[in-house]
Amino acid sequence: MLNENIKAIRKSKGLSQQELAVKLNVVRQTVSKWEQGLSVPDSDMLIVISEALETPVSVLLGETVMETEADNLKAISEKLEVINLQLAQRGAVGRKILHWLFISLCAAIAVIFTALVVLNSPYLGWDYNDPEIAVAGAVFHAFEWLFIRFAPVVFTGAIVGVFMTRKKS
Repeated sequence: MLNENIKAIRKSKGLSQQELAVKLNVVRQTVSKWEQGLSVPDSDMLIVISEALETPVSVLLGETVMETEADNLKAISEKLEVINLQLAQRGAVGRKILHWLFISLCAAIAVIFTALVVLNSPYLGWDYNDPEIAVAGAVFHAFEWLFIRFAPVVFTGAIVGVFMTRKKS
């Protein structure tokens, strides 16, 4: 088990047998013998190996590294799955809110347009000699002028937005 762990950890760190041997001040053949299970490092050398591989001695002596890596990958994949689900739910909620905002904008434009048609521009018949009425008439006229020019563009954009944010089955 020790031999498999030394080999697996060395490879996961991207080290060759020669590079590990240089770090440990031993010859490459010694590392090879440890990995083949032909010899075992003494306790002092185990500490040096754990420091060189940046791994606790208990991991070197314990279960195979491959199994713990598989467990780590499984835990990471489960966490990623939860995060992806949360992001998908957040995206769906955002899309639903945007969808209803577009519908509300369409309704507001329709109501304002209907009110302007029903009122038939009443500010044209106002007496503008009174300064307060003159200001109100100018503001109402400016609003109507801007609304009539921009409302169709905004309404069309809102309709497109409603269709683009609808729930796809």
